[in-house]
Amino acid sequence: MDFIDQVKQFASRVGSIKDSIQTEEATKTSIIMPFFSLLGYDVFNPDEFVPEFTADVGIKKGEKVDYAIMSEGSPVILIECKWIGEKLDKHDSQLFRYFGTTKAKFAILTNGQIYRFYTDLEEPNKMDESPFLEINILDIKDGQVAELKKFHKSTFNVSDIFNTASELKYSHQFRIVFANELQNPSDDFLKLFLASVYTGVKTQTVMEKFRPILKKSLNGYINELMSDKIKSALDVNNDAQPETGDSAPAAEEQPPAEPESKIVTTPEELEAYFIVKMLLKDTVSIEELSYKDTINYISILYQGKVTKWVCRFILTSGHKILIIPDENKKEVRYPIENIYEIDKYKDKLIEVVKRYQ
Repeated sequence: MDFIDQVKQFASRVGSIKDSIQTEEATKTSIIMPFFSLLGYDVFNPDEFVPEFTADVGIKKGEKVDYAIMSEGSPVILIECKWIGEKLDKHDSQLFRYFGTTKAKFAILTNGQIYRFYTDLEEPNKMDESPFLEINILDIKDGQVAELKKFHKSTFNVSDIFNTASELKYSHQFRIVFANELQNPSDDFLKLFLASVYTGVKTQTVMEKFRPILKKSLNGYINELMSDKIKSALDVNNDAQPETGDSAPAAEEQPPAEPESKIVTTPEELEAYFIVKMLLKDTVSIEELSYKDTINYISILYQGKVTKWVCRFILTSGHKILIIPDENKKEVRYPIENIYEIDKYKDKLIEVVKRYQ
């Protein structure tokens, strides 16, 4: 079973039992320990997963953090746990103190459903106030699964995670700021737009006049973008036929007609289609790219021709495969963890399109 499927299976279990968990200890044994077992750690091996790890802080001797994941005798990840019904509005002050007294580079605060990952991006050996990654196990995104997998015992690498932590942290915070601005534009944000469109004096009265206009305008623009994407996705060229003079496609390139009722284009398939279009936008006009869905896979087509397929995707819960044709139009399959790995094959996709031009 792929890691993403293991995570989804675990999430389903958490959703089914969380309401019956009444204490912190029950949260630890029924959810948190199984979570780290999912990440490949032997939670019953005290040389690898230490409960009640002692972290002396100044004059406070014998203070303990709930768990510590060990490597070569030293803690690498500190874990502080709360009851699943407790909110994690602020990181625990104990965890903050523990971080500076050990060699651990990462700290996790969790209530079994929410997992907040911290490090010391802003000041060495001092845990940041804000997490660089926050995961809700009941609402986990594919991109977050890829980041979570970096903490798996088999792939854990301090340098690799730390190098990506900064981007993760600030991109998340940028999204929060932008979401807040969309709902209630600040004066500075409003002035940024008024500087280009309004030449008068920007009094507070003027600001209050334009604030709802900016909010409506930005949200309307975003809605239009989403509508255009949906319209483009629904404008499927399933009836596209080869132009006169084209040779008949080989049997494996022209799948037989299939009952439309059995063909369901999933949101993940549509997102994969959009990703390919964005990767190729500097090579071809994106209007020349379309898709054709089948029961077994979805094809991305150039100029609406099944004889000019750029790639295919098999996207199921069990496995995800990107298929790219070689120079002889033979299938070359590339297993991927998630659709965001498509960009690794940008050069190969460009090669395919250029062969058709």
